[in-house]
Amino acid sequence: MKKPIVAVVGRPNVGKSTFFNKLVGKRVSIVEDTPGVTRDRIYAEAEWRNMPFVLIDTGGIEPDTTDAILSQMRLQAEIAIDTADVIVFMVDGRTGITSADREVAAMLMRTGKKVILLANKIDTARLPEDFYDFYEFGLGEPIAVSSTNMLGLGDVLDKIVENFPKDLGEAEEEDVIKIAVIGKPNVGKSSLVNALLGESRVIVSEVAGTTRDAIDTPFSHNGEKYLLIDTAGIRRRSRVDESVEHYSVIRAISAIERSDVCILMVDASAGITEQDKKIAGIAHEAGKGIIVAVNKWDLIEKDNSSVKKFESDIRIELPFMNYAPIVFISVVERQRIFKVLEMAKHVSEQCAMRISTGQLNGLISDAILMNQPPSDKGKRLKIYYATQVGIKPPLFSIKINDRELMHFSYARYLENKIRAGFGFEGTSIKFVFREKGDDAYE
Repeated sequence: MKKPIVAVVGRPNVGKSTFFNKLVGKRVSIVEDTPGVTRDRIYAEAEWRNMPFVLIDTGGIEPDTTDAILSQMRLQAEIAIDTADVIVFMVDGRTGITSADREVAAMLMRTGKKVILLANKIDTARLPEDFYDFYEFGLGEPIAVSSTNMLGLGDVLDKIVENFPKDLGEAEEEDVIKIAVIGKPNVGKSSLVNALLGESRVIVSEVAGTTRDAIDTPFSHNGEKYLLIDTAGIRRRSRVDESVEHYSVIRAISAIERSDVCILMVDASAGITEQDKKIAGIAHEAGKGIIVAVNKWDLIEKDNSSVKKFESDIRIELPFMNYAPIVFISVVERQRIFKVLEMAKHVSEQCAMRISTGQLNGLISDAILMNQPPSDKGKRLKIYYATQVGIKPPLFSIKINDRELMHFSYARYLENKIRAGFGFEGTSIKFVFREKGDDAYE
């Protein structure tokens, strides 16, 4: 099921980040960070009342002038409009309405999306005299909250969940491979999409203006159905240059959530940047199939070791994603662009692969014989039984005697053995370790 996206917007210093952190830390069960993933803390995968969703914080901007405030806030609101299913618009309940509040409220009104208006920093049951002035936005009843003191946050979460789109659980075509083209700005995402579509000549239709504004294009190639999600589909020019890279992460989140396979495009001339790591980390944590497409390879002076050196650099910079295949392409020269498509099909199949319980336990028994499980204070880890309980990404349930004895290094050893035995190229592998008496995944 697609996860709905909730964006928190508002002018600086109204308490957006405090609200975000309180929800993540206290009120919402958050997915744990994966070791080795570098990223900004601007989003969280969260859950409330058994409804998973993605929470985005657009805070952290501290411009120097009034003009900069308006231009930065306009950019934040545009991105929230483009990506979110539900928008939380936060204002300062103590200081009242400002011109920046009106600017953002007017933009949100035109979206047609559900906007929940929060008046923050109200710490008592007695409302300020000008509280009802917030009705002038036309966004419905304002909700009084105190992020710092965690007053009213449960009610806000209830309101958010109530307004999720009703069609999120609708089944999509199972035989369509959904591909998100992701990466930082100006690496050639749209050029790759256009090149693939232009060469295929079997475009079924083009559907623009989806709720998350990535441009979705269904097409066929060699008898296979694909859906390309171009994250560069957000066409507006950024008016705040220094924010472009920061917000490219937000732009990628919704497309990643909706995809089966992500093509992470990187610039060969720039190498792996911090922004590449952040975007790669999001796709990895979401459990999506991943391919690294190194674009502009035609511009690189090469020798016999160029490919191996670049591959080595990628593995060093993205250690959490060793499973991802790497393809060197040039969109301009049309070099190996359809190899990316063939690889996406292969990775999609790997993500959905199931291993029989007998084969899995046979492999793990051999792995134990080759490398004994760790022990601590005379007690050794015992592995009784393993079975695959999920796909996309592959999820394995392993019954053991003591979770404390399952070191990260041994789990990685088992993962490597499973990959060596069965493949799973291009997809992460997840484990859940159960002790006797646990009923999860039975």
